Amino acid sequence: MSALRHITVCASSFDTSLAFYDAALGALGLGRMQEYGDEEEDDAVLEAAGFGLPDEPPSFWLVSGEEPTRGAHAAFAAPSRGAFFAAALAAGGTSRQAPRRWEIYRPGYFGAVVADPDGNLIEAALDER
Repeated sequence: MSALRHITVCASSFDTSLAFYDAALGALGLGRMQEYGDEEEDDAVLEAAGFGLPDEPPSFWLVSGEEPTRGAHAAFAAPSRGAFFAAALAAGGTSRQAPRRWEIYRPGYFGAVVADPDGNLIEAALDER
């Protein structure tokens, strides 16, 4: 059992970051599991989205706020070498580490890293051992 329950990132532009995470995390099999707006408003604008695997609670939250998160690094398990990198770049991400083997980390490690619109690093990692 992991002690980590979830990670939250605050976006400078919620809609821009939401489109990025829909594409990048969607390519890893994660989807929006929960969404929230201001509960005191009728027809509230979406202000929080929780991403996770089907039938599991969200492990990654994107929220709207005045002070964006910058410099965070979240790594997600990749089911295959698949399309994470291309999907993340097409959705506005910036390449930080192109997909490749990273033997320096451990034998069989394959990964890619993309910066989100606020500069947070999102990694897709696959252990091919």
